[in-house]
Amino acid sequence: MNLGQDSFLSELPDAWTFDRFKDVAVLCNERTDEASEVEDYLELEDLESGTGRILTRRYTMEVVSDVTRFKKGDVLFGKLRSYLEKFYVAEFDGKCTGEILAFKPVRIESRFLFYCLASSWFIERCNMLAYGAKMPRVNWPTQLAQFNLPLPPLPEQQRIAAYLDASCAAIDAAVAAKRRQIETLDALRNSIISRAVTHGLNPQAKMKSSGLDWLSEVPAHWQVQQIKRACSLVRGQFTHRPRNDPALYDGPYPFVQTGDITAARKYIRTYSQTLNELGLSVSKRFPRGTLVMSIAANIGDVAILDFEACFPDSMIGVIPGYKTNLDFLYYLMRAMRSIMLRSAVQSTQLNLNYVRIGTNFAPLPPLKLCGRQCRGCEGTHG
Repeated sequence: MNLGQDSFLSELPDAWTFDRFKDVAVLCNERTDEASEVEDYLELEDLESGTGRILTRRYTMEVVSDVTRFKKGDVLFGKLRSYLEKFYVAEFDGKCTGEILAFKPVRIESRFLFYCLASSWFIERCNMLAYGAKMPRVNWPTQLAQFNLPLPPLPEQQRIAAYLDASCAAIDAAVAAKRRQIETLDALRNSIISRAVTHGLNPQAKMKSSGLDWLSEVPAHWQVQQIKRACSLVRGQFTHRPRNDPALYDGPYPFVQTGDITAARKYIRTYSQTLNELGLSVSKRFPRGTLVMSIAANIGDVAILDFEACFPDSMIGVIPGYKTNLDFLYYLMRAMRSIMLRSAVQSTQLNLNYVRIGTNFAPLPPLKLCGRQCRGCEGTHG
């Protein structure tokens, strides 16, 4: 066994060597400012944490800063907040934000390099060397380029990568089976939510026609009214164009995006980006307790802010009126997602018009129950 020269690896198998990262791969540095409607562009949030998969692709029509070109087979790694573990082997020729480093393998198998970047020892070392208190990142020339990577002979790299591909595929299959079970439970949950927010909890409650094409009846003591009458809808103000300016970030103001809504179970309790005073000036800030909805990516997703935060124009804030309960509104918006999608408009990509959202009619029960027998609800509230 050869004694390793890296603090994270004390020894290596015979015939293996330690090689500096920069000696086995080349950093892709071809830049372009070409705007395109082709969805071949990746932001950092488009890489799924810890899986090596991408969540979505984008176009570059509103990206004003230069972006990096990469080729199929290149290995991508998120240099910002490396603890998020964002890495990917490109399956297409494309472009990415400067917060993603793209590497062209030279003396290393592409999939083997991918697994090196995904390994705990690589991520841990990045975390140790990252600089920047609020937006920690690593750099290529003085840090990553100098990392020692364990390098077996090329045929062995290929065998190891093939073994890991097969092992991970088996694990992914088991995860997929479990996910199907979860999807079944999710469908049951959505059915329960939809029933509760449209018919109430009392199956014996007197009903009346709703007047809506998607809902036949509602409890007789409920109202059916436009959403904009029950709450205020305000669109975010931070467009894609300034969002790519790094001078707006790294300050005291939390900034949430559509991915934070999708990741939240109900409440958004954490954030991964912040804005400074300049960023705040081109954004919009909303108070804790605002219901936020994605109207561009993952459209219709909703969550409740658990802190004061700024958000972009791909989201709207829904602030309930004094007669509307925030938690009920959250479940109502979830149940009405398919109804909201009917008012979606198609431009370059599908998005929701926040004005049209407010014109939708929705069933709303009384905010407070009166606590005595009521003729309208047959003595029991729905």
